Amino acid sequence: MDVVTLGESMVVFTPTSDGFMRNASQFTKKIGGAESNVAVGLARLGHKVGWISKLGDDEFGKAVLASLKGENVDISQVIFDTEAPTGIYFKEPRRQNSTRVYYYRKGSAASKLSPTDLNPDYLSKTKYLHITGITPALSESCQETVFEAIRLGKQNGSTIVFDPNLRTKLWDEETARDTLLKMAKEADIVLPGIAEGEFLFGESDPHKLGRLFLAQGAKVVVLKMGAEGAYFFTEKESALIPGFPVKQVVDPVGAGDGFAAGFLSGLLDGLELGKAVERANAVGALVTMVNGDVDGLPERDEVEQILNKNSEDVVR
Repeated sequence: MDVVTLGESMVVFTPTSDGFMRNASQFTKKIGGAESNVAVGLARLGHKVGWISKLGDDEFGKAVLASLKGENVDISQVIFDTEAPTGIYFKEPRRQNSTRVYYYRKGSAASKLSPTDLNPDYLSKTKYLHITGITPALSESCQETVFEAIRLGKQNGSTIVFDPNLRTKLWDEETARDTLLKMAKEADIVLPGIAEGEFLFGESDPHKLGRLFLAQGAKVVVLKMGAEGAYFFTEKESALIPGFPVKQVVDPVGAGDGFAAGFLSGLLDGLELGKAVERANAVGALVTMVNGDVDGLPERDEVEQILNKNSEDVVR
């Protein structure tokens, strides 16, 4: 594999109307989950990517598996659990630029992941191991699994890529801060958002945050700044790579996962850091233009169009 990622994927229900969800009577059903979003993003860009997880042996679990298999994500390491359900969550689009998320994932199959579910041989054959701060928030065994995956990846020379992906609804702030900092110390590449950096260090200056993350041990830090773009930092250089303007944000959920997929794609293609971040910005922008966690993840030609500023409204 070029990339292996580890985490929970869920079925996502979204009302077909905006406003309070209590008034909704119809919903769309889609698939979502930070790590599987990254996997789909990389697969659409032409890379070999595997996803490790557990799913309930139910209709929702089968829907998730079929969706990812159809996207050419390797699902050979996915385990069905006959005693726990597949997680679900609801997105509530209150109004333009205001979306709330409600999780129903406690006790889910993915929360039962344990270190014994990992295949050391599988993890020994990946260039990059992508992890997020969501998985360790699901349960103690999930946290143990993530750190064991890191150990196995480092043991075999994989590059560890960490996206904090802070979810305050899943755990208390003190535990979250402590665990995310431990993960940052184990990572080679860290992909925080500016708000996550402020949560972890109480600092909002991008350059100071870059140095703080590097001091944890990372070789590369990419700090996401939203519409402004993203900074990258190494011990020798740093730069702000501007973002791509989006006329209307349809759905912001999944943009950070698209960013991660675009960045990893750039590294896999041998791009220099600035160009890899530029690709990440392009993918993240494209994701926001389409409703759904994975629906807006682009294929390679779409990314090239936006990078070359050659996007057409209609292709005939």
